[in-house]
Amino acid sequence: MPISSMTGFARSSGEHQGLYWQWEIKSVNGKALDVRLRLPPGFEALEPPVRAALAAAFKRGNLQVALSVSGAVQRETVRLNQEILDRLVAAGEALRSRIGGEPLRADVLLSIRGVVEVASVPEDEAQAERRHAAMLESFGEALTALGAARLEEGARLHAILSQQVARIAELSSSARANPARSVDAIRARLAEQVARLMETGAALDPDRLHQEAVLAATRADIQEEVDRLDSHVEAARQLLGAHEAIGRKFDFLAQEFNREANTLCSKASDRSLSQIGLDLKTVIDQMREQVQNIE
Repeated sequence: MPISSMTGFARSSGEHQGLYWQWEIKSVNGKALDVRLRLPPGFEALEPPVRAALAAAFKRGNLQVALSVSGAVQRETVRLNQEILDRLVAAGEALRSRIGGEPLRADVLLSIRGVVEVASVPEDEAQAERRHAAMLESFGEALTALGAARLEEGARLHAILSQQVARIAELSSSARANPARSVDAIRARLAEQVARLMETGAALDPDRLHQEAVLAATRADIQEEVDRLDSHVEAARQLLGAHEAIGRKFDFLAQEFNREANTLCSKASDRSLSQIGLDLKTVIDQMREQVQNIE
């Protein structure tokens, strides 16, 4: 599969029998898959399938999922307490027949506590399942949109990482071909340093100078470092073409790149090699920043 970023945002909405809702999913970097789900009261049954769908779709990332709901599910009904109403009417009429007065009014009777009752109505299970199915279908749309957003960002990362890997290969090749690595070049630098130290132009023993140059060249040899850099470049290119989540592997590989660049810098005995090493560290640091976004 193409590279997928861990960064993205998606939103979807839906309606079912007067109930309106909106899903929002925000995804950012994370070492593993971490889901934070915010559901309104009464919709807790949606949590298991939502978490399962996220786990099936993504391997890494901090995901914040929020569901907002408007409208209402009809779960209550109004009931008239006929027994209390009859008693109130009988008492009122009995009192009016004794002392007179206006006939009892319906609005007054209905305002008396206990005459009108609000009762809960058990929700039909099939109806609840249909509503949940509609909401989960809407969530699936948001999930698809988030996946597309992460892939779009991943394509941008792929292009950046490919350029950075190519630049590392170029710098490694420059280090390998650098003339400052030769024994003759090291011998000339060593002679210059010795002459400066002795503050004299006196002749030096050529054989001893050659031996010291060979030892210095051995200590400063960067052959293993550039070989490993080239090997890491090949591994990086293979990862960029892999059909799997590569974030963790690429993060480890970036650390290996950095280790070789540090060693090259420490061994460099010439300004030009030091500059190559510093350029390598700059590109690798930039690459490590981008790798943190890969799933």
